[in-house]
Amino acid sequence: MKAAVWDFVSAHAEMLGIKPICRVLEGLAPGVSVVVAILGGMDEKTFWALMDELSCRPRGRHERLEWLRGELRCRPAAESVEFQARLEAACEAVATGALWRAVRRIEGGLCSDDGFDYFALWLVAQGQGTYKAVLADPDVLADVTEVRALVGRHPREWCDDEWPEWEELDYVAQEVFDELTGREDDCSEAFYEALDAVQETWAKPEEEIYTVEATVRIGTPRLDALFPVEAGSQS
Repeated sequence: MKAAVWDFVSAHAEMLGIKPICRVLEGLAPGVSVVVAILGGMDEKTFWALMDELSCRPRGRHERLEWLRGELRCRPAAESVEFQARLEAACEAVATGALWRAVRRIEGGLCSDDGFDYFALWLVAQGQGTYKAVLADPDVLADVTEVRALVGRHPREWCDDEWPEWEELDYVAQEVFDELTGREDDCSEAFYEALDAVQETWAKPEEEIYTVEATVRIGTPRLDALFPVEAGSQS
């Protein structure tokens, strides 16, 4: 029965608009779970519902990521791919000059290129409301509880979980996908092929989902007041 359903979906993939995804996943064991994933998928609302919940989960980051893994494990494998695609799209929108300056201000000029990528992941994990507000006005970071907890302390004093960066979030979807598909030993090749296929199927308007009109305000006066520049700390 499962193989018959898979054969039907594969045969009608072009009509359903899912041919690129089928081409990548057809090597996986045929199953209803994969078919449902292709036909359904993780939409923007579902993605942000997960991020909103992640932002308010109790306990530390490790426990919060384990909760997210559990949520993705309950879904078809292809939804982990779409989750990653939406996560990357949201992070790309964070790469603005204003936010670069804001993060460097918070971190005392220590933010590297990779560090900024991890900041983008952290920001997405704050939930949709905070994410959109900060994109529109980076000075809103001055209101974020985790940022205010760093005020008056040198970055050397921050614990790993206190940094406004979250690299590990970037690996969750791939880990769950590999686990669900039994591809844990193939260096995640299937996951990234599927990710490329999903991103290729998205039209331009999809890429603009996370675009937020930039604020006309100049600078971050409140953030600057919380994190004054030390002599020689920023160039």
